[in-house]
Amino acid sequence: MSRFIVGAALAVLALPGIAAAQDQADLITPVEDQLTFVFVPKVIHPWYDVVAEGAAFAVEEFAERGIEIEVIWDQPPQADVVDQNQRIEANIGRQPDGLAVACLDRATNVQLMNEAVEAGLNVISFNSFCDDAFPFIGPKSSVQDGYDLGVYLAEELDGEGQVAILSGSLTASDHVERITGFKDAISQYPGIEIVFEQPDDDILEKAVELTEGALAANPDLDGIFASNASNPIGAARAVENAGKAGEVAIVGMDDLPEAVDFVCGGVIDALKAQRQWDMGYWAVYYLVAMNENHTFPMFHDTGSRFLTAEDCSS
Repeated sequence: MSRFIVGAALAVLALPGIAAAQDQADLITPVEDQLTFVFVPKVIHPWYDVVAEGAAFAVEEFAERGIEIEVIWDQPPQADVVDQNQRIEANIGRQPDGLAVACLDRATNVQLMNEAVEAGLNVISFNSFCDDAFPFIGPKSSVQDGYDLGVYLAEELDGEGQVAILSGSLTASDHVERITGFKDAISQYPGIEIVFEQPDDDILEKAVELTEGALAANPDLDGIFASNASNPIGAARAVENAGKAGEVAIVGMDDLPEAVDFVCGGVIDALKAQRQWDMGYWAVYYLVAMNENHTFPMFHDTGSRFLTAEDCSS
């Protein structure tokens, strides 16, 4: 197991922003060997590429101070609970210095994460909340994001109309919570009716097909709520292909480049973007701290922000 001397001030790394970490990194000096951290996301997805960029930036900062860290990404090709759990289990056997998990199925993931801790691994979670027993980086509840987007869509529709929901992965806590928040918001507008709701399993092509079906079955569809990073793009492609851009309002999650292009092009009305780069960056810092038995936050809320056409000129 690699050893590092980490200044006690690393505990303040819960504060957002790179500057704080750069100040604290000077207190960290290597003693021997290399650390290996394994990240197990929910699925292979461009969203996690940004998480990986943040982790890589942190690795570079440590490398400048002589601390070598290898980050391994072990991602299921699709959002499959069994596949993800097999990867978690296999990595427990490999005994890395740290394991970071984005929970796809809270109950079964947590069981394996507890086994990892019992096996002596340092375990954290990110992106979608697992359990208070593990440090978590990301929005602990995604209900507010769904609620905010529900209010935004309802106001865009002046409180009247038919809407569809692309519900993502039914076992992913963040997707489920966004739908809960969205429905809570919509319930305040009796003139809005949910006429379609189907899971796309975080697969862009499936989101396109589902949206095409929703448009065909509901020719008077007024709006779409997309609960993950893939389905706003899928919904926008289908709406644009149907010649209904600007007629069917779309709100959804995250700021993948194509989704942002659709916002700037007037096809998507609003996105709520998470700060996934921060998740990868801080995960590396906290796993280093855990390896030296230093303090670290049990919850680092990275938050989210609105993105609309008004932001395209800035």
